[in-house]
Amino acid sequence: MILKIAKTPNDNYRSSLHLQRQDSPFPKSIALLAGNGHYPQLCAQRMKALGIDIHLLALDEMIDENFFTSFPFQSRTQIHIGHIGKILKTLKKTQVSHAITAGQIQPQKLFNGLHPDLKAFWLLRKLRQKNAATIFGAISEEIEAMGIQVLDARSFMDEDLAEEGSMTRSAWKLPSHVLEQGIHITREIAKLDIGQGIVLHNGTVLCVEGFDGTDAMLQYAGRFHVHPKLFVKTSKLNQDFRFDVPVFGIKTLEYMYQNGVEYAVLEAGKTLILDKKNVLAQADDWHIHIYGYAQLKDIPS
Repeated sequence: MILKIAKTPNDNYRSSLHLQRQDSPFPKSIALLAGNGHYPQLCAQRMKALGIDIHLLALDEMIDENFFTSFPFQSRTQIHIGHIGKILKTLKKTQVSHAITAGQIQPQKLFNGLHPDLKAFWLLRKLRQKNAATIFGAISEEIEAMGIQVLDARSFMDEDLAEEGSMTRSAWKLPSHVLEQGIHITREIAKLDIGQGIVLHNGTVLCVEGFDGTDAMLQYAGRFHVHPKLFVKTSKLNQDFRFDVPVFGIKTLEYMYQNGVEYAVLEAGKTLILDKKNVLAQADDWHIHIYGYAQLKDIPS
């Protein structure tokens, strides 16, 4: 598998790189802009397996120390997300032609702790709205203005994407109209930039994902002693997959189990299931049903 420049459905930005079969080789080196969590480690493993040299830019102080120090000294840099000028200068020194982001980077860290540098100050000042999409979108545009292509963050992660249909062994028992309603409501909430997930029971919305994220929403869902409970996660209409990919992992699955949420519906091809094989195996052990949809017509009847 090698890279091809192509637009994909629902990607609202200039052409991004995706893994497809073609004659063009992989880039020899890529800058990995890494946040917190297991995602950057998996992405690095995929790239190393393809023989790609990685320049690691750690943008979150909570990044795994063993992961960070596993890179040669000359191939790793710790940079605060608020120091955009330093990020750009470091990328220029690496002389890479491509960059990819992976992991959790909270936009409020631009304002907390260390103060934003001058470049960040002017970048933020130009933004009419200051949220995750606008801030990281502006950073991506600054990187691409230097001639560095920012890859779709799903690149190299094909095997970890949610698939269409049932991904667990248990039979799906919820009626299709409940799923359709859940997906419709989640999409409408995502349009308003509130969140990208909800939990509902028999068509009644119990809670909505907000600023505190998916896991906090699932904890709140545990306050409702009703069954069955369905968790729906979707992408935004114009999701910028260069830096913003819906993620489902073992931690989220644990919150589902602890709070009695028995069903999950994830958008196929657009949601990453980190450590997918083990997550799905654990879901089977806990009798949690995980289903992937691409279109409403894919929903089981």
